[in-house]
This record gives sequence, structure tokens and C-alpha cells, in this order.
Amino acid sequence: MQLALTGRRRELSTPTTGLVSWYEDAPTTATASMRPLVLIHSINAAGSACEVKPIYDHYRRERPVIALDLPGFGLSERTQRAYTPRLMTDAIHAVVSHIRNERSVATVDAIALSLSCEFLARAASEAPAQYRSLGLISPTGFNRKRLREGPPGSNLGRPAIHALISSPVLGPKLFGLLTRRAVIQYFLRRTWGSADIDDGLLDYDYLITHVPGAEHAPLQFLTGFLFSGDSGTLYRGLGAPVWVVHGVRGDFVNYEGLCTFADRTNWKIESLPTGALPHFEMIAEFSRRYDAWSAGLG
Repeated sequence: MQLALTGRRRELSTPTTGLVSWYEDAPTTATASMRPLVLIHSINAAGSACEVKPIYDHYRRERPVIALDLPGFGLSERTQRAYTPRLMTDAIHAVVSHIRNERSVATVDAIALSLSCEFLARAASEAPAQYRSLGLISPTGFNRKRLREGPPGSNLGRPAIHALISSPVLGPKLFGLLTRRAVIQYFLRRTWGSADIDDGLLDYDYLITHVPGAEHAPLQFLTGFLFSGDSGTLYRGLGAPVWVVHGVRGDFVNYEGLCTFADRTNWKIESLPTGALPHFEMIAEFSRRYDAWSAGLG
């Protein structure tokens, strides 16, 4: 299978997460004490570490960088099982703990994209001592002032709908329709808010959605099982410094709920004149703003 990123591909397996794959790279001048930057892709029909490629490629020249393939996506295990925020959070815990122990570092910096911001918020809430800072790109859960504050650990899954669309007859056909090249291109254009999408991401999205088991996690995403019912509670409880950046074009432009965090001293909220993947369109400005914020953390 073609790799999404350069550097070294690694994996680990735990009874809870199954096999989890990630990429890592670092400059030749990197020292053991350098704090790693952990990158986490979004959740959609074609999610993979390829979605954070511009950030990975930029920072691998400066510091150790790790980019996950979450369970059910990329080159991680894609078996038929329950895909939930708990599983995704456990995968983040497993890789972060492994990296910290292997490199003998106390904390990491982490950046997540879209729905995975909810998983990162849960991981940082459960293990706050492991994270120096959190970056949230186009985070979900802020599209209305009233945030999700349901029971702890709950999700928005709809079992009846999932049973219908994941049937042996309908499931493969539905996923096949969603992962035609023209359909993937259509959704990327809606994400960008422009026809000027990244062709490399389109190519890899098509490739990675046509491997065995590719449908299992996305079909559970479509029926709500990967959305956290308590994401608002998780965001409100974050004590680490948080940097939020989002675009202003395309389908993902409603961040009304972020207004309740504007006066929090540990939150920095910014926007760029891009779609929902600002790092693909303006990596120089994206990294400049992230570095400026990060430098102030000490």
C-alpha cells in the first residue's frame, strides 16, 4: 500500500485499540529532549494522515513529528467493530504514551483536525500532564452557542440507521458511491469552498478508500457514533493552552459556540481566509501564527 507521508512508518497493537499505525520523522539535528508534535487527521469517508501532510512536512525539518492513522482509517486496523470516541481516544493515549516513554519526554504538543479535536480534548482531559499545548483546526462541536453537554462518554450514534446502511447488501453499495473519485472531489471542493483543491490529497483519498474494511469506520461516522455527546464539557474543562484556527469558506464556517471561549486566557482563537483545511492553502501563515502562539508558552 502506498504511504501517505515520508519518514518512518511505525505501529503498535493493544487489546483495546488493535493495530494503530503512525508516521514519524525528525531533522538530523534533533535531540532526545525535543518535544514531539503529534498530528491527528479528521474523520470522514477518506480520513488518513495525508490530511495533515503540509504540517508534517513543514515541522519535520524542525522537530520530531508524529502523524497518526486512527483506528479504521489509513493503514491502521480496519476490522468490523465498534468505532467510538472511546476507541479513538484510547488510540491517542497509546501512541502518545509510547512516544513519551520512548523519547523520555514529559509532554507533547498536539494538533487535531475537525472531529478529531473532540478526541484530543478527551485525551487531554483524561491525561492533562501529558500535553503542553493543544491545537484545534476547524474543530467540531461549536456550530451553535449551546454546546454538547450530554452524559460523560456518550455519543450521538443512531443504531437503527446504522443497522440499515451497514447491511451486507446496502453497506458496500453506499460506501462505493461515496468513494467514487468524482464524489470525493465534490466533498473536497465543499471543504475548500473552492475548486482549487489539493490533487495529491484527492489521489490518496481515492486510494485509501478502496482497501479491505475501508467502509466500517466511515459508516459509523455517518450514523453519529463518532460524535461525542459531551464535547462541550470536554472543551470547557481543558486547562492546557489551546490554539484554535478555522477558515471562512466552504461548508464548515459556523463556529458560533467559540464566542463563549473568547475571554478564556488559555484559549487563542484565530481565522484564516481559507476553507476548512487552512494548512493546505496557507502553510506559511498557518505555521507563523502557530509558532508565535507557541513561543509565548515558554
